[in-house]
Amino acid sequence: MKVRIGLAVAASLSVAACQEPVELTLPTTDEIESYYASVAELADVEINGNVALLIVRQGSSQLNRGGTLWAKVGPYVYLFSDETQRLFQDFPGLAGVRVITQTAGGASVANAMLRRDELTDVLWRRALNIAGQARRDGTQRITLIEDLVEWGEDHTEFEYNERYIQRR
Repeated sequence: MKVRIGLAVAASLSVAACQEPVELTLPTTDEIESYYASVAELADVEINGNVALLIVRQGSSQLNRGGTLWAKVGPYVYLFSDETQRLFQDFPGLAGVRVITQTAGGASVANAMLRRDELTDVLWRRALNIAGQARRDGTQRITLIEDLVEWGEDHTEFEYNERYIQRR
């Protein structure tokens, strides 16, 4: 019995030794900007530890027209995107992506962070579907925006500025 356990341990150690170590690289701010350049008006990009931080301007017309719902949805439009999924795939050291939406005056509207390990492949497909429908048809079918906000709140750490989510 001891010989079998010893062989099993030796076999598992040799398999582990044969695996190449994963290089935990992080993107530069320029690389992050290049991923989102075509989809977001980025006010700022930073790397905070091993988390990418994107600060995105949200137009006052959206906030005035859409109220609370549009204030909440801002970060999720960018987090649940092909760009974020590719960023996680290309940079194994990246632990999360945080998006903060701000007004033109710099006031924070919403803040949400998606952790790398939050979504499986199946959940990523679902997230991309929900976000894609919301981006495409959300202004005509407001329930799609509501679905994206609900999905975001279920899968991220989020915070909203009370000034923009109060009932009017």
